[in-house]
Amino acid sequence: MGGLWLAQAAVPKGSAVCQAPLSRSATARPPRSGLPLPAGLQRRVGSASSGIAGSERRWRQQRHRQAQQLAGAAAADADAASLAASAAEEQQGAAPSQQQQQQQQQAAEAAAADGPAAAAAGQADAAAAAAPPKKKGGLAKRVIFGTILGLSGAAVIVTGGWLYGAVTCLAAYQLSQEYIGMVSAKGIAAGSPPPPPLVTSAISLLCVALNAWVFVTNGRNAAAMAVATFMILSLQLLVVRKPRFAQLTSSLFGLFYCGYLPSFWIKLRLMAAPAANSGTIAALVPAVLGGPTHLTVGLLAAFVAVACIIAADTGAYFTGKSFGRTQLTHVSPKKTVEGAVGGLLSSIGVALGLYRAFGWPDNSLNAAALGTIVFFASLFGDLIESVIKRDAGLKDASNLIPGHGGLLDRLDSYLFTGACVYFWCKFVLTSFGV
Repeated sequence: MGGLWLAQAAVPKGSAVCQAPLSRSATARPPRSGLPLPAGLQRRVGSASSGIAGSERRWRQQRHRQAQQLAGAAAADADAASLAASAAEEQQGAAPSQQQQQQQQQAAEAAAADGPAAAAAGQADAAAAAAPPKKKGGLAKRVIFGTILGLSGAAVIVTGGWLYGAVTCLAAYQLSQEYIGMVSAKGIAAGSPPPPPLVTSAISLLCVALNAWVFVTNGRNAAAMAVATFMILSLQLLVVRKPRFAQLTSSLFGLFYCGYLPSFWIKLRLMAAPAANSGTIAALVPAVLGGPTHLTVGLLAAFVAVACIIAADTGAYFTGKSFGRTQLTHVSPKKTVEGAVGGLLSSIGVALGLYRAFGWPDNSLNAAALGTIVFFASLFGDLIESVIKRDAGLKDASNLIPGHGGLLDRLDSYLFTGACVYFWCKFVLTSFGV
């Protein structure tokens, strides 16, 4: 106690040492010397302390990153273990799944093999369901009216004379009316306006006049056709304000198609050379028809040509229906190559058969040539009319004849045939084939 008092007495009053508290709790770490540190030393001590604190912070961050890395590695190991377990399970069930896959593949192949047939069957069923019901007795009606027309035409050909000329004129008028109806249809009129009514009436009148002129003048039609053409074109220029070339050509084709071509059947029938090789048949001709002299080359040529057209049409129809597989042309999709071959053979067969019966033409080679000419002329005549109907958007030219459509549908095969047979008899056959 006395020592402590002496120490306090020795320290001057007011010094830092005298003012420092004597309690131990006053400061945590009193300086060992009891004296304040210099400023430079204090700065060095502070920087050292902050460096120690920074090092400790970096060490903690490094430990935290290491802990995160260890946790990620542990999670990856857990995922790998689960994947391994799944792979093991898949390997255990691999054999059954492979068998199932093989079975499924076989079933798919079988379905693919049956697919086209099933699709075709489905399309056929859909087409059958969508198609309108077919009228019963269509073929019977076609045969009945076709037979009536055939017998009537044969009677007119055999009779000849004014009856033959009058029927040809009436046919030309009806053909022109049906042609004008097709030209005026929406399918053709959309691209070019049809001829005006005055021009169409003149076309029908001149078609009749051409055939009448040929009959009266005994077969002269070239100059008459030129004059009729001039009249039609001039009338169209007068009636139509701004006529188009398509209008002129459609009018001119109507005059040629429905007036000039039918007139060749009159020219063919008027060929008056006697059929000298047909004495046996000529003796059977009754006197009311003119007797044996009535059997002329014109009569036989017209009759054989018509018979070959009917044979070609019938043979092509039934052959194509039974054996037709290959489409002949896109113009008429229902015509087949097989049907065309059947029609050609039928036409040649009928020409050869009538050659044996009538003795005309003079040999079998010319008879076969006649059958071939008739077949191709009738075939392309049919196709030409099909082009007109397709552009017009019509199935038939009219509904005049039940089961056949219009007269133009029935006679389209005859229009070019008359001109071809006439040319062949007049300029190719020696002595008209007698």
